Amino acid sequence: MPSKKLSVVVTRRLPDAVETRMKELFDVRLRDDDRPMTREELVDALKDADVLVPTLTDTIDAPLLGQAGERLKLIANYGAGVDHIDVHTARQRGILVSNTPGVVTEDTADMTMALILGVARRIPEGLAVMQTGDWAGWSPTAFLGGRITGRRLGILGMGRIGQAVAKRARAFGMSIHYHNRRRLRPEVEDQLEATWWESLDQMVARMDILSINCPHTPATFHLMNARRLKLMKPDAVIVNTSRGEVIDENALTRMLRAGEIAGAGLDVFEHGSEINPRLRELPNVVLLPHMGSATVEGRNEMGEKVLINIKTFEDGHRPPDLVVPSMI
Repeated sequence: MPSKKLSVVVTRRLPDAVETRMKELFDVRLRDDDRPMTREELVDALKDADVLVPTLTDTIDAPLLGQAGERLKLIANYGAGVDHIDVHTARQRGILVSNTPGVVTEDTADMTMALILGVARRIPEGLAVMQTGDWAGWSPTAFLGGRITGRRLGILGMGRIGQAVAKRARAFGMSIHYHNRRRLRPEVEDQLEATWWESLDQMVARMDILSINCPHTPATFHLMNARRLKLMKPDAVIVNTSRGEVIDENALTRMLRAGEIAGAGLDVFEHGSEINPRLRELPNVVLLPHMGSATVEGRNEMGEKVLINIKTFEDGHRPPDLVVPSMI
């Protein structure tokens, strides 16, 4: 007699290929639409499932986990970041948590460079003029941006994505600098031609472009606060493809409006989709809807990792991408 399939609940729509494979392998409950689950729907899912597959739009906190049923044994997150999941409480309740690390590295690094170029070369302004039909022809002084070759790029967070950004920036002739909790090995620094700054304040004050590539943790919340933002040069640019909570968005908005920072490229925001309306009005800002990792290839690879984590767990083994509290 065949063994009973795992009961899996998925909180958002996933790529068709991923959903098809899930239906083949598990007793899966998929979404009919792509809206985030309500709190009540998440509670129901936690009560009935062996495995929950959430995304970053789902807050899996201690009170929610307190309502989980005895069947729930794995939270297989669709995404690398797990700051929306209380991993400590989950582990205390005997629930494993897995994620999908490494998949979005190249895609996010590409988008970081796109934002750097977009802000420095004023691409959205040029695009807007073309779309409205207001372009009157070439002019020697129109849409003058800044050259990025020779600029100092400061990378805050030199993990997988930070290093991928550094490799791309080197190809553009930029000078690479970084601040990280731990200094890279000398051979990695040499390969990236990167200079480590022990002091974040000193690095921030000397960079032409600052790229945020660190995760959101209690230690990094508002790491770029008003005081630290004021250290940036008036002609400097800040780019964030990591987590919005790392930057004090209100302070950044005030400084951009006052001309104390030259520009910003943001793919993530402190309050999710609730963006400071004053930020939307600024011509020196490029805003994107959290699409840094949005490639067909990346989304499918994330799904494959989720499938492998669940199947490995079902087979009685440790999921290959198990998250432990010490990692956060």
